[in-house]
Amino acid sequence: MSTKRCQAHNVLTGMVIGQCLPRHRHQEFLKFLRNIDREVPKGLQVHLILDNYATHKHAEIKRWLDKHSRFHLHFTPTSSSWLNQVERWFRELTDKALRRGAFGSVPDLIAAIQEYIDAHSSDPKPYVWTATAESILTKVARARATLETVA
Repeated sequence: MSTKRCQAHNVLTGMVIGQCLPRHRHQEFLKFLRNIDREVPKGLQVHLILDNYATHKHAEIKRWLDKHSRFHLHFTPTSSSWLNQVERWFRELTDKALRRGAFGSVPDLIAAIQEYIDAHSSDPKPYVWTATAESILTKVARARATLETVA
């Protein structure tokens, strides 16, 4: 039993725009982009940090983005999902609402996710990096060097 979660996380406020979709194709991602476009005030720029999934780079997505210049996509390097703060939010969702849950159906699972989104949105808080940029980059360099010796 599963659903594909799409979340947009405002790193300044902690607010989340969330949507559960049946699949993760370009059609669903386009639906999610349209949802963000409706939810975010028109005068604001929208920067989305994404993984390198092919769906995010589909020709229809590129055409939509060409017509919506306030949207800017930024892609995390491979194996660097930790850079995307929405991944931290997904972990909290899993730990606080889904792990050890007994969901009788996909709609029950979606309802639990939406309930968590609603509760989170009633009192959102941003995540704050506690490590310095230098210490993070040092760890990344060390991990990259280790991976190169293994490959």
